[in-house]
Amino acid sequence: MFKRIAFSLLISLGTGLIYAQENNYPLIPKPASLQAGAGSFTLNQQTFLVVKNDAARKNADLFNEFLWNRYGLKLAVSQQEKDKAIIIDATAGTSDEAYSLTVTPGQVRINGGNSGSFYALQSLLQLIEKKNGSLSVPAVTINDKPEFGYRGIMLDVSRHFFTLDEVKKIVDVMAYFKFNRLHWHLTDDQGWRLEIKKYPRLTQVSAWRDSTMIGQYGDFKPFVYDGEKHGGYYTQEEARELVKYAADRKITVIPEIEMPGHSTAVLAAYPELGCKDTTYHVPGYWGVHYSIFCPKEETFKFLEDVLTEVMSIFPAEYIHIGGDEVPKEHWKESAFAQKLISKQKLKDEHELQSYFITRMEKYLNKNGRRLVGWDEILEGGLAPNATVMSWRGEKGGIAAARMGHDVIMTPNSHMYVDHYQAKDNKNEPVAIGGFLPLEKVYSYHPRPDSLNAEEQKHVLGVQANLWTEYIATNGKLEYMLFPRALALSEVAWTGRGQQDYDDFSTKRLPARLQELEEMNFFYRIPEAKIRFGTAANGRRTAEIIPFIANSTIYYTVDGRKADQTGTLYTGPVVLPRSAKPLTLNYIIVTPGGRVSNMFSVPLESK
Repeated sequence: MFKRIAFSLLISLGTGLIYAQENNYPLIPKPASLQAGAGSFTLNQQTFLVVKNDAARKNADLFNEFLWNRYGLKLAVSQQEKDKAIIIDATAGTSDEAYSLTVTPGQVRINGGNSGSFYALQSLLQLIEKKNGSLSVPAVTINDKPEFGYRGIMLDVSRHFFTLDEVKKIVDVMAYFKFNRLHWHLTDDQGWRLEIKKYPRLTQVSAWRDSTMIGQYGDFKPFVYDGEKHGGYYTQEEARELVKYAADRKITVIPEIEMPGHSTAVLAAYPELGCKDTTYHVPGYWGVHYSIFCPKEETFKFLEDVLTEVMSIFPAEYIHIGGDEVPKEHWKESAFAQKLISKQKLKDEHELQSYFITRMEKYLNKNGRRLVGWDEILEGGLAPNATVMSWRGEKGGIAAARMGHDVIMTPNSHMYVDHYQAKDNKNEPVAIGGFLPLEKVYSYHPRPDSLNAEEQKHVLGVQANLWTEYIATNGKLEYMLFPRALALSEVAWTGRGQQDYDDFSTKRLPARLQELEEMNFFYRIPEAKIRFGTAANGRRTAEIIPFIANSTIYYTVDGRKADQTGTLYTGPVVLPRSAKPLTLNYIIVTPGGRVSNMFSVPLESK
């Protein structure tokens, strides 16, 4: 599957928009330093791949595999330098992720660590141009390194299950844009997605729900359900396959096992782990559920057993334990929980949650792992070595950093890519709510100015979260993720002083969007830029400028819905005079035939 995507990449590279010379390098994320050269390097059967060590060989083999499968071109591999060659020296330096890429008409030279040389190859792929049946790369010198060491995307596969191939497809494009962490949200109230051999009912029962609610939360009271069984899970072998697949592409997979809340699916299979003597069912509706783990020894034994198997699959330094949205009602009503509070001299249920999280942290630390959790783990006292993932704004992350704890910023205001992408969302697919346009993602800076320089060192990086309550298909998954993930890649990689939204959106993003289309990614087609002007006769005009070159536009200004029966756009629209407000409606059809949503621009009456 990766071969299919990667090689469609190569045919599509270089088909993007061409700008002034300094913009002939539409790289995303933008490198730290780029100096244009003269001429270009041609890639053909006479080109060698020269590798200096085993790490370089692994990256080169993957690159070579791309060329062979897409073009029938396999470059000869040598350990001796050649005149016409791509020379890869993957030696450990001051930073494993830093690299230099020098392209001249005679050769390509890459220096960097194992990851850095891989990222250099991704930059090289983005620079390849296909002209008259040949492949070439413009001459350039790039010196690059990431701003943040943690550059992540969280994928929720609990609310809706996605196949291993679908997850791999996301990994492919993450690697292409230099992300290095996939946070895999494997468990929640609505489904458990990982085989645990000691507890088979997790995949027999917890992985399946009988039905799923229709529409947005609150559309129907009571809820209306689709009546269709939904579920699935990954075997341990499949999970290991993904871990290796991602690692080859320099991405670490961080598993999340939710506790003590978001555990209804587990309790449906093992009700004895709850505080209530009742029957639980895997729910098909969203929101916060009141069923949580009871903090008894049986529960801790279960969770330690689960984490033991999880750690055998995932070698990541971090194990995510959730810790968010934990209603305390069941603990307040539980004689056992109240007795434990008294026995441990805890103040309240919040401190009981801290006790719970701290016990799990000790187990992870004993096994050489680190605990990371959502910012609610601050409540009642933060576990001694915990890393905080700040989602309810930046407040939790700021507090943790000031306490000397590491932090990953993922505020819902800027990083929740399950939110709507248009303020007027009537033409958008249903989402959980909110409004997160591309520009707002790009505007985020993960290091809060309120932290001093020492405290800012605890901000490890940034992550976008893709919750899937309202995302049931792979197409919609891609629609919600792209192009916003491209903005995030630059937030995570490129230094604050180098970022420029106009440069990103108008000079580099178009080439990458055209590429995504040719890779068969169902990205959201962004709104065009509207430039108002005045015609020679004094009438107002509206110029519609799409992001994708050679797109076709259809529009109306008379209140009718815009579709392909509307007026074909051939140049600036002369707007009619009207005593009433008018609306410019338009759609964009890309060269590949993708049709956008209808966009509406209110016009002032004149």
